[in-house]
Amino acid sequence: MASGKSLFLGILVGGVVGATATLLSAPTSGKELRTKVMNQGIEWKELLEKLKLDSLRLKNQLAATSKEGVSLIKELTQEMKSSVVEWKESVEPHQHNIHQYLEQIESSLKDLEEKVQKG
Repeated sequence: MASGKSLFLGILVGGVVGATATLLSAPTSGKELRTKVMNQGIEWKELLEKLKLDSLRLKNQLAATSKEGVSLIKELTQEMKSSVVEWKESVEPHQHNIHQYLEQIESSLKDLEEKVQKG
């Protein structure tokens, strides 16, 4: 965050110095120069206010988005846990039957191998 502030400060100072150098080097009368400086000051003030408001909006939007993200992650985690529990509940009663079925298949394959070797 400090580097962002430094960058902003550098841009601001550079802009002010550039604007001042341009105003002072332009061939104008004192009254015209004062008017230009005053107008430039008003423009800079408006620009800074706009940047401040935009920064505040961005900060608020980021905060809202992060809260929504946390909420969505919590919901997703709960849904996944529920799905795993439901899956376990639906598979568990059949687990023994599946195991027996696999043992029968294995036994049938062994019998078939023995018949093929003898035959």
